[in-house]
Amino acid sequence: MKQKEFHIPFSGLKQGKHEFDYTIENKFFESFGYNEFNDVSIRLHVVLNIMSTMMELEMQAEGSVNVECDTTGEPYDQKISGSLELVVKFGDEYNDENDEILIIPHSEHRLNIAQYIYEMLVLAVPQKRVHPGVLDGTLESVALKKLEELHPKEIREDKEKIDPRWDELKKLRTDK
Repeated sequence: MKQKEFHIPFSGLKQGKHEFDYTIENKFFESFGYNEFNDVSIRLHVVLNIMSTMMELEMQAEGSVNVECDTTGEPYDQKISGSLELVVKFGDEYNDENDEILIIPHSEHRLNIAQYIYEMLVLAVPQKRVHPGVLDGTLESVALKKLEELHPKEIREDKEKIDPRWDELKKLRTDK
């Protein structure tokens, strides 16, 4: 089992809410073979609510991951946050096919939440990663200069150079 520190031994806990705090670092993601982050600093707060026939898990994560910008390749800290709610029920055998309900055997006495944390955090990172300096124009980069150089110049519409057949086709357009 991955990440033993993410085992929650619930069998000795009384009914009610129990809170757990974790610090997630890059080694957590490396244990899953995921190496897209240069550095990781995330705080995770978990609340386990034990009831007579089931348990509820609430996870809240906040922090940053250092990633490469998709446009320039420059590293930057991407702020992320994520949350996940999970209902844990007891059954005859382990079943995690449902995203919101986990069924564990009656004989189980602990719960490993590492996989759920991993999925929640990877999905919290934006699909397109853009350095804040690209967005506000403050980043100086060789890649940005080259992109600007290669950017197509404004196309001028000279009426003489346009094929007159296009004008005829434009007349066919209707706004519906």
